[in-house]
Amino acid sequence: MTYSGDTRVGGPADVRELQELTISKLAVGPMDNNAYLLRCRRTGEAVLIDAAAEADRILEMLIGEGGLARAITTHRHPDHWGALAEVVGTTGARTVAHPDDADELPISVDEPVEHGSRVPVGESELQVVHLRGHTPGSIALRYDEPGGRTHLFTGDSLFPGGVGKTAGAPEFGSLIDDVEERVFGVLGDDTWVYPGHGKDTVLGAERPSLPEWRARGW
Repeated sequence: MTYSGDTRVGGPADVRELQELTISKLAVGPMDNNAYLLRCRRTGEAVLIDAAAEADRILEMLIGEGGLARAITTHRHPDHWGALAEVVGTTGARTVAHPDDADELPISVDEPVEHGSRVPVGESELQVVHLRGHTPGSIALRYDEPGGRTHLFTGDSLFPGGVGKTAGAPEFGSLIDDVEERVFGVLGDDTWVYPGHGKDTVLGAERPSLPEWRARGW
């Protein structure tokens, strides 16, 4: 079946087969969080983005060779790491997060990452994009498909229709600045956006609304 990115809590993962990676999107928990499993098609090694909830359902996606090498947490909010300790305890995966949010996570961070850091997924890699504002250490993960489009996992920093919630005007200013400069300023309109909750989008669908988002302040 064709990947749509439209998942429901309790339903199956939606799976996207790329040349080098397989992306599985699973909706979990009471806040309809998205957990993403990225598996290298050459080595079988997998990386999880946001062990949000329902560890048993996340672990079901790991059936097969290669194991879980790393569990990346996009930011400190508990709805994005509710299953982290159990998933890591079961798989032995190394934990990855930005140091500005690391102290709020339930277990220690093995691999602190900064803006521009690289995280391997077998023979592929993700690039860390620090998007300051939703939380101090919020990150997105960028994957550049060889000869194809860019895929961006944005946590709660960017959704269809706007940037993520912030605590106030200074944080909003920081987030919208980073999103404009570090996302829209460098990535093309066909970049596929995988948010922390809800449906996917592409940058081209959101770009015309940037002035509106800045003007409304949220």
